[in-house]
Amino acid sequence: MADKVFIYDTTLRDGAQAVEVNFSTEDKIRVAKKLDELGIDYIEGGWPSSNPTDENFFKEIKNYEFNYSKIAAFGSTHHPKSSPENDKAFKRVIQMSPGVVTLVGKTWDIHVKEALKTDLNHNLEIIYDSIRYAKKKVKEVFFDAEHFFDGFKENKEYALSCIKMAWEAGADCIVLCDTNGGCLTWEIKEIIEEVKKQFPDYKLGIHVHNDAELAVANTLMAVQLGVRHVQGTINGYGERCGNANLCSIIPNIELKMGLKCLPQGKLKDLTGVSRFVAETANLTPFKRQPYVGESAFAHKGGIHVSAILFNPRTYEHISPELVGNSNKVILSDLAGKSNIVFKAKNLGLNLKKDDPVVLELIQKIKELESIGYEFSVAEASFELLLYKTLGKLKKYYELIGFRVLDAVQHEIPEPITEATVMIKVGGQISHTAATGKGPVNALDNALRKSLEKFYPNLTNMKLIDFKVRVLAPKDPEFAGTASVVRVLIESADSKDRWITAGVSYNIIEASWKALEEAVIYKLFKDEREQLNGAR
Repeated sequence: MADKVFIYDTTLRDGAQAVEVNFSTEDKIRVAKKLDELGIDYIEGGWPSSNPTDENFFKEIKNYEFNYSKIAAFGSTHHPKSSPENDKAFKRVIQMSPGVVTLVGKTWDIHVKEALKTDLNHNLEIIYDSIRYAKKKVKEVFFDAEHFFDGFKENKEYALSCIKMAWEAGADCIVLCDTNGGCLTWEIKEIIEEVKKQFPDYKLGIHVHNDAELAVANTLMAVQLGVRHVQGTINGYGERCGNANLCSIIPNIELKMGLKCLPQGKLKDLTGVSRFVAETANLTPFKRQPYVGESAFAHKGGIHVSAILFNPRTYEHISPELVGNSNKVILSDLAGKSNIVFKAKNLGLNLKKDDPVVLELIQKIKELESIGYEFSVAEASFELLLYKTLGKLKKYYELIGFRVLDAVQHEIPEPITEATVMIKVGGQISHTAATGKGPVNALDNALRKSLEKFYPNLTNMKLIDFKVRVLAPKDPEFAGTASVVRVLIESADSKDRWITAGVSYNIIEASWKALEEAVIYKLFKDEREQLNGAR
């Protein structure tokens, strides 16, 4: 299959070497299953003889069935002072392998002399013996030619002799590695062309790092030159600056180069997999990541939005749905009429550019963002503003007042926080007090206590994130501790998540505004769902 590119994912091994990534055995199994659902050809589970987590992964993964993926074990060629038969760590990798082994070996003479501390001929013997032994034990053996491109540039003949030895020993694929990630794209091109000229029948792979911000480009150049085994990681996770990012490589191969690397219909799952892996690694997804990032198809300028309303191709290089993403219009003080119309359309509202409501909304957004609101993030706050401007937002209660008391007492180790809230619902006044872990939690508890007897559905709402940011003061008098702050609150129930905002020089008032809108949004969306269901 000349048009098939085989994807080899090393997120669980090379990706786990990123300083902020730490997968447990359970995490690795969950990610492996998700990669199989995507249709990845090979999943490198780790180095079984190097740590207990990887050892346990290979023990456990045998209990799972995979529809598309083969699990690969990673290891190095045998120790210079041993042999394949006597090197316990080397043999452990072979024993734990489910059927695919990738062995890394030195191809740069400086590493042979200074890292392995052996001579060049002995390293050739190590490569040959290691692969020959492994090939007798497992179905597929790949040879990662470590530092191949740097080695080629300094000692071409030796680097080539290393991959020749690996191929003659029975390797199923020779993976050319830019381990330091410093090669430029035209260097990758020239060296691969020379390798193909010398060894036209070899099956070649590519494994590059991103230290020069070229890992994706270098990988695609290799594919353009006929390389059909591609190694990389989800979201580009990896040591130092990371590995080649499969979330960019895969759609480029399929949508731009016209080659296949995933099963039919699986490309639309890419965004979900990207975010799943990020969540499993406990990392915030990179919003500006191409193809799968939240901002990959986001539009802020009014001219852009006006154009995509007529034809998305004007400012989108692909349809975001192809990779499981979606376009998004950002509301800000740069917003034009088209932004409002687009957002309203997504909410099922048919507004025209010349509608007075649109003009009123633009003016309100600009005024509010001038004092610190950020509707590009707090979309629930915008939605409430939209419906309020349309006269379609019900007044669920009336605030009479609230008070927060913080007290620190010498004999009590933690501060005491109490909030009282007085509201009116349908003519009835509710006056409640509650304590909490800090003023926001106390206010939240008191407000819920007041409202839940009127609106029981609030019991399944919870606050899941709270952020405070000090805004740059326009007036030097209001700097430092007198600065305006913006509070963002993320809330959730069993169905949705939403973000609301509050702005004030008083952090308690800003928190109250964001909290109050979070509650109102919950009541509003539930009521809307009930009405839609009744229809």
